[in-house]
Amino acid sequence: MTTDQTSVVVSRVIDASAADIFNLLSNPERHHELDGSGMVVSDEKTDRITASGQVFTMNMHNEKMGDYQTDNHVTGYDHNKILAWQTAPAGTEPKGWQWVWELQPDGADSTEVTLTYDWSHVTDKDTLKQVSFPMVSKDDLEESLNKLAAAVSGA
Repeated sequence: MTTDQTSVVVSRVIDASAADIFNLLSNPERHHELDGSGMVVSDEKTDRITASGQVFTMNMHNEKMGDYQTDNHVTGYDHNKILAWQTAPAGTEPKGWQWVWELQPDGADSTEVTLTYDWSHVTDKDTLKQVSFPMVSKDDLEESLNKLAAAVSGA
């Protein structure tokens, strides 16, 4: 686990193959099951993520903003290895924060999963004033890994 001024990174080994984990992560319909922050409500009928450049839309809710949607622009895709996206309010371009899931096989049925929440590329001064980074805590990210482990095991 690492925390600095512009990102939060958590890792854990999950007893599942990288292929099984990636299959779950690349399906936005299941993301609400994995969200340790409790902000993801559902996806907006998005297809499976299959390549960089795709955009998937999520229905969100939090105390401060109420109900809203985000467009998530896929910036990293390496099958069974990396899935990354930059998030933006629906209908706008990303302002520089992103989520990165990295999978490193650790045997046939075990995978080290690293989740990074990175806002190092946010340079817009208005965004930095409006958004209090990090919006999601280390504990929230660790809970996302716990939820991923439970979901992939079928628990």
